[in-house]
Amino acid sequence: MMPNIVVDVGNSRMKWGRVEAHAVTVTAALPLDDVVAWGEMLAAWHLPASSQWVLAGSQPDARDRFTQWLITQYQHPLILDDHRHLPLRVQVDAPERVGFDRLLNAVGIGDRTAIIIDAGTAITVDFVEAGTFHGGAILPGLRLMGRTLHDYTARLPLVEFQGQPPLLPPAKNTHDAIGLGTTAMLTAGVRALIAGYRERAHWPVIVTGGDADYFADIDAQVEVQPHLTLEGIRRTMEILG
Repeated sequence: MMPNIVVDVGNSRMKWGRVEAHAVTVTAALPLDDVVAWGEMLAAWHLPASSQWVLAGSQPDARDRFTQWLITQYQHPLILDDHRHLPLRVQVDAPERVGFDRLLNAVGIGDRTAIIIDAGTAITVDFVEAGTFHGGAILPGLRLMGRTLHDYTARLPLVEFQGQPPLLPPAKNTHDAIGLGTTAMLTAGVRALIAGYRERAHWPVIVTGGDADYFADIDAQVEVQPHLTLEGIRRTMEILG
């Protein structure tokens, strides 16, 4: 079954992708719990009743609430949540415990070999080799780091990362010092992981996720694919038929 819409339900928002001509052509990011916003987007995309939807993601409760809402709108949702249904070999200790979005990213690149950086609430740096997911590393994301510094200190402000360009040291105020320290720490950690994977060969780097722009220059050989997870859902359904 080829879906009309694919949906990735993440930790902070959901992404819709419209499937046309065997590709995800139009995307939208929506809140996890805003029924009004969902209805407005449904109307804006002129989706008829009985459209086919495939949902996946890292927030099962939010995904299930959205699924029930789709049913009330006379849509046809299907949940994709079992790694055994993916066209992917998973070489880790417990495949069922791996974040499903990480596996879908691996499906999204097809038979390529690459290092995949997914920069969202958490940052994952995974290694995929010709259709086999070998695992990777998980780091806190930019906003999670900013929130932690604010919540666990008495006076540090909450810094919102809004795609601003990297700062150069030294920072001249507390706000910029937090931004500089956070981005420096995370980019250094990601570079170290890339170097570790490349002890075998010089694999390319693919960057995806809401904060992909922060890591677009992390390496000389970077390809940005902001909607890789959605492509993984689409590709899975295409292969499954």
